[in-house]
Amino acid sequence: MAGDGAREVLAVRYGDRVTTRAESFLNYHLYGEPDAEIGIDYYFWVIRDTDGTVTMVDTGFAPAAADRRRRNWHTTPADTLPKLGIDPAAVATVVVTHAHWDHIGNLHQFPHAQIVISRAEYDFWTGPGARVARRAQFAAHAEPGELALLQAVHGEGRLTLITGQHTVAPGVDLVEVGGHTPGELIVTVAIPAGTLVLASDAVHFYEEVERDRACAILVDLARVYRAYDTIREHVDRGARFVAGHDPLVMDRFPRLESDPALGVLVA
Repeated sequence: MAGDGAREVLAVRYGDRVTTRAESFLNYHLYGEPDAEIGIDYYFWVIRDTDGTVTMVDTGFAPAAADRRRRNWHTTPADTLPKLGIDPAAVATVVVTHAHWDHIGNLHQFPHAQIVISRAEYDFWTGPGARVARRAQFAAHAEPGELALLQAVHGEGRLTLITGQHTVAPGVDLVEVGGHTPGELIVTVAIPAGTLVLASDAVHFYEEVERDRACAILVDLARVYRAYDTIREHVDRGARFVAGHDPLVMDRFPRLESDPALGVLVA
């Protein structure tokens, strides 16, 4: 943990699995390389400000859904946050970068938090766009009960729908990039060293940006590429970014001293 009173940003590794490169990158055969196994890590992110305010970025997948989908899971936010010295009830805001099952699975653990999601994302999964979202290629990545919970949160007045850019707190900004899903968000965080970009699934693996290889799961390829360009622009200005599912996250940032296997301190 940082000891200088600076804002902390943590990436918590809550699950993992092994898949193939052909399953992970769109039209992998175009690159002329043999297929191979590739590891996937699953993360949620925690932003803890100097005044004690805590913002969650996504909430991982629910254990029951993980078991059914044969994913390895290690923890949930409610189990992990106390180990980090955070009371889950103190979480003021949960940012939902997109509504896939591995990012909104534990929203019920934050019954009093304000939930922030892009309007395009919410409308696609629960509004007029749901006629398309229910098709197999999209529905495979969502859990109906979790989408229903989003609607219930909206009915409670705890859902903030955004378009374009939105400031969650001073120095914590959401940018709607789309591509992977209709309203995919990235989070830019001002830290003492500059800017940190939590890419979530706008970039699953660092290789997508570093080698310009599109992810396999998307709704708009052109927007996926533009999202990569947006993140490159941040990097060119000195920012660091955190990929959404890359095991390299655990190597590129310092491990948590209290539990090195749990995650990393990215700022």
